[in-house]
Formats: sequence, C-alpha cells, structure tokens
Amino acid sequence: MPAAKSSPTQTPSPTLPASLQRVVLTGFMGAGKTSVGRILADVLGWEFLDLDTHLERRAGASIADLFAQHGEPHFRRLESSALANALARPRTILALGGGTPEQLTNRLLLEQTPGTLIIFLDAPFETLFDRCMLQSFASPDHIRPVLASPIEAEARFQARQPLYRRLARHTVETASLSPEEAAQQILSRLQR
Repeated sequence: MPAAKSSPTQTPSPTLPASLQRVVLTGFMGAGKTSVGRILADVLGWEFLDLDTHLERRAGASIADLFAQHGEPHFRRLESSALANALARPRTILALGGGTPEQLTNRLLLEQTPGTLIIFLDAPFETLFDRCMLQSFASPDHIRPVLASPIEAEARFQARQPLYRRLARHTVETASLSPEEAAQQILSRLQR
C-alpha cells in the first residue's frame, strides 16, 4: 500500500524554544506582516492577531474613522491599550501596525514582555508604497490615511526604520520574497 501524502495541515509543527510565546512582526505598511503572519500562525498552529484589526474591534470603529474623528494622538492611545492586551496572549503571531513602535510605551511593552520575539520585515519605500497602492485599488475599504501624501509617508518610513531595527532580533528582507518564502525564512530562524 503506498504511503499517504502529507498535506500542509498534517505537517508536524516546527520545534520552537519552550520559552517562546509570541512572535511579533514589525515593519512599515506593505511589508507583508499580515500575509506572512497568517502563514506562520497556520504552520505553527498558533493564533494570528493583526493589531490594527484587534484595535478596530475593541474601538468599534475603523482606523480611518478613528483618525478622522479623533486624530492620531487618540488613535495611538487606543493602539497602546490594544497592544498590551494582545501581548498577554500566548502562542500568538502578532502583526503590528506600521506606527506602533513610534510610541515609547509600545516599545517598552514589546521589549519587556517575556517570551516575545520581534522580527522586522523590511523592503524599500518604493516597493512598500506600490504594494499599498495596489491593495487600495483592489479593496477600496483598505484605505491608509498616512499614505495621503507620498512625501510625508516616505518621511515616516525614514523615521521609523531605526525603531524597527532597534526592536527586532531578526530582519527579513521581503522585497523579492513571496509571503510563503518570508515565512519559511522566519521559521528557519525560529528553529535555530
């Protein structure tokens, strides 16, 4: 009798350090945090949590509406609260919002939560901007308020890069990788 082919769901989960409770993906918009995070969560059998979506559920409003009605400072306070809640969850892949590391409170939460590994998904600004524009055209409800001005968006990108690098234990360049390839690189690093 021939051996049964294994399907992706039958593949055993990779062996990870026992102390690892969550993997946090950081990077600018369009870096692949959500796509890669979903793949990682599926492979590991962990929960996937997108911080922006988590925040929207908690606030009962979209990020665009929160920005428009209350401004960015109010949004950032809600984001810090949602982050603290998300970091309490074990066996979680967490995709941060692009601006999450800008707040000192958030950086401290990320750095001081035991069992947390932070990975920076990086790509050039032009690549990320193009990805975001394609997403906006494909899904008009996927509007990113901070991309209204490309010049301001690039300035944010430049300001955030050092924060992403400082927080992360690993960096994965995603410009030429599919989400599956980026997830595989991360899994290889997790198992070392």
